Formats: sequence, structure tokens, C-alpha cells
Amino acid sequence: MIERFYLKNCLTFNEVALELQHGLIVFSGPSGSGKSVLMRSILGSVGFDDALAEVSESSVSWQVDEESSGFENEETNIFKQVKKEKVRYFLNAMGISKKSLHEISKKHLRLLSLKDYSDFEQANMLSILDSQVSKNEPTHTETLEIYRRTFTAYQKSRHELELLLAQEKRIEEHKEFAAFELSKIDAVSPQEGEYEALMEIKRTLSQKEKAEEKITLAEKLFENEHLVSEALSSLDVDSAFFDDAMNELRSIFEQARSNFQELENEDIESVLNRLEELSELKRRYGSIEEAIAYREEKAKEVEKYENFDYEKEQLTEEVDRFFADLTDLARTISQKRSSALFDVNSAINGYLKQLYLSGAELSLSHGDFTANGQDRLDFNLKGASLEKVSAGEFNRLRLALLTLQSESMQGQGGVLMLDEIDANLSGEESMSVARVLRQLSRHFQIFVISHQPQLTSMGQQHFLIEKDEESRVRELSHDERIEEIARMISGETITSEARSFAKELLESASKCA
Repeated sequence: MIERFYLKNCLTFNEVALELQHGLIVFSGPSGSGKSVLMRSILGSVGFDDALAEVSESSVSWQVDEESSGFENEETNIFKQVKKEKVRYFLNAMGISKKSLHEISKKHLRLLSLKDYSDFEQANMLSILDSQVSKNEPTHTETLEIYRRTFTAYQKSRHELELLLAQEKRIEEHKEFAAFELSKIDAVSPQEGEYEALMEIKRTLSQKEKAEEKITLAEKLFENEHLVSEALSSLDVDSAFFDDAMNELRSIFEQARSNFQELENEDIESVLNRLEELSELKRRYGSIEEAIAYREEKAKEVEKYENFDYEKEQLTEEVDRFFADLTDLARTISQKRSSALFDVNSAINGYLKQLYLSGAELSLSHGDFTANGQDRLDFNLKGASLEKVSAGEFNRLRLALLTLQSESMQGQGGVLMLDEIDANLSGEESMSVARVLRQLSRHFQIFVISHQPQLTSMGQQHFLIEKDEESRVRELSHDERIEEIARMISGETITSEARSFAKELLESASKCA
């Protein structure tokens, strides 16, 4: 619940501090006094609405999921909105985005706005039916969980199969292209480093004849080598350096002749042809290494395409198996839901009877598999769809659903925010709504704005919003409540009859559970 709310500088409000209780909390006051602004500011403090105030702060008893949110719980968690140059949000004095704050809050707070159909969404209505089933069939919850896991696996496998089948029309074309690319590279069969080695051979062959001539001429130097040694000796110079140099030169010439000898059998035309083939691969793929890598990629593609039929067969069998399991599980779930439908319809119409409505009917039909089974629930009132019922009827239908849900929510209630839910209702209809809200308040803290004396009298805490130059909020005592309810009944000129009726309403409300 929201234990305390603080507001500063919000339109016509200067400062507001409210100590709040569990149960049904009513805000009343003349039109234009600021009731909706106050409600929106409470919502804004927890990320549900735009920031209207300079500061709005709610102290709550909600426990935050520490693992998913990254925030630690305190004895009282404080949600806060501050607006200066920009709007900022805080949880326990730590900054948080509005979206994250809203995600945390929506687990504990529900805003019921006019013509909000979320309560009538399939997942919500089916959950009501499932709750009824689970009262007598404890294994139903486990069956639903098994179904949802199977449905997720079925969707995944079916998606993979659909992708595979979409490729099937083009698979042969892709296979032929990959095989063609593979054959072109295999026809050359390049090796890493081969191009560089052949270029070295080409360079050496082009130098061979001219180099051999030069070496032959240079080798004549060795014929007069002894003369140099003798000249150095006559000068008393050690000739070792000269001898070493000549030996090194002999070694270089011998290695060159050996290399030329090895190339005697090389066919320069073959080398050039091979270089041309490899150059073509380089031009096409960037390098020989890239051509080899591309070849490996295409080889894997060909292998994949060759395994296509096997993969398709395996996936088809898997999808069929999941479909069969889903069908059996959905049939079991549907049978259980059908058996509970009468009780749920009776319960809803029981609450509607309190709200002076009748003729609501939930009917079950079947369609495609969804995460909630194969069932679809249709809701109508005396044969009319929800889109065609009046605002007053719509709100009372929604209250009946909420009340039915609350039967399984002992100790788990949160906060409900309602804005003029009894608008456009007769006094009798308004009282019926008030009684149901009072019943719901055992499980929820309910904030409601009302202009009707019947609902206002049922409030367990009553705040009056007044406005002159600025708006103010104050909690009313019992006697002050009589005056406010009497004002609602008779207008600004309060009659003794209106006071008497107000007292009767409050006395009647005090006897409600």
C-alpha cells in the first residue's frame, strides 16, 4: 500500500502531505478543485503519469524484487519524482528511469481508466477461469506450465522449419552455384605460399643466363688470387681476411650455380601459366589465402545443402511431435475450463446482481494455439459485446471481474486507482458499486474520486479537496464527513434532510465488513 504521499508546487497546490490507510480512500470536493490533479500526481510519483509537480513522493510498503531491479529494499521504500530543469525519478534516493520505476510499480498498482479493456483481455479472463479450475484440480496449474513450455518449444521448431521450407525453393539454385564456385577453385587447387614461390622462380629464371655469364667472367679473378696473397705477404700484411673474402665469394657463386642447376628442368612456360591461373584467383578473391577460405565456406554450404532433406525431415517430425503434445494438453485444459465455466458465470452474475446488472455470459470457443491454450473466451452482456455497453455498465462488469479475482488474492492485494467510477449512475447503482468496492478493499488499497454520496459514505478514509486561490487537501472527521456528504446531496445550501440522509449513509457504511 501507499503509506504516505507528499506533494510540493503542483499547479494550484502549494504543499500536500497525506497519511494513508489500507482500504477504501475517497477524494471528494467541488468540480475544478484539483481532485484529478492530485490523483495524477500520486500516479506520477510512481512513474504512471507525467510529472505535474515540482516534487511528488510516495512511501510504500511494496517489496521490490532486488535481483531484477538492482535496488535494495528498505523498511519503507520511497518513490520520488522531482522536476526542475528536467524531470528525474528516484527509488530510495537512487536515480532510476521513469520506465524502470513504472515496471516496478505496475506489479503493485493498477489504474482503472474509462474504457480500459485490459481486464477483458484473453489472458486475464482465462486466468480467472483457471483459478476456478485450480480450486478443485490442483494439478491444473502444473498442466498449464507444461503446456506453455511445450508451446514455446513448438513455436521455435515451427519457425525453424518455416525458414527451411522458405529456402527450399532456392536450395537447388544455391547448391549449384556453391558447387560451381567450388569447382572453379578446385580446378586451380591453390596452395598457401605457392604464388610467392613461383614468382621467385620466375625472377630467378629471368636472371639465370645473364648471371651465369657474369659469374664465369668473375671467376677469372680466382686465377690471380695467389698474386694478391704474395703481394700482401711482401708487405708483411696477414692475408687471412683476403682468403676469407675469396672463400665467401666462391661459396656464393657455387650456391648460385647449384640453384641454377635445380632450375634446369623448370619449364618457364608452365611457371608462367600457373602464375596466370593464380593471378586470376587473386583478382577475384583478393589473395590466395582468401580464395582458399572462400573455397572452405562453399564446401560447407554444399555439405549443408546435401543434408537439407535430412534436416527438414528431423524438424518436421519434431514439429509434429510438439503439435500432438499440444493438442492433448490443450484438450485436457479445455475440458477442465468447460467444467468450470458454469461456476464462473454464476459467480460473475452473482456480483453483478449486487451491482444491479444481469445477463453477463462468458462463452468458450476454440481457435489457434496460443500461450494460454486453444481456448477463447467471449464476454457479452445480454447478447451485446463489450464495445456496445454503456460506460456505467462497463465499469460494473469490470468490478465484478475484479471482485471474483480478489477471492484468490488473500494477502496479495495492491493498489487500485479509480477516477469517478460511479459517474452517470443512479443513487441505487452508485450504492451497489460502493458496496463492491468496500468488499474489494479487504484485498486492495483503493483510491477513488467520487461526486456521489453513496460511494463517498463507504470510504474508510475521506479527504476533501477545496480551492480558493490555491488547492488544499484535508482529512475529514466524522462530523465533517456528514457536512460534505450532505453538500453532495443538496448542493451548497445544506438542508436538514440532507444531513439526516448523510448520517444514515455513514451509519449504514459502518456496519459493512
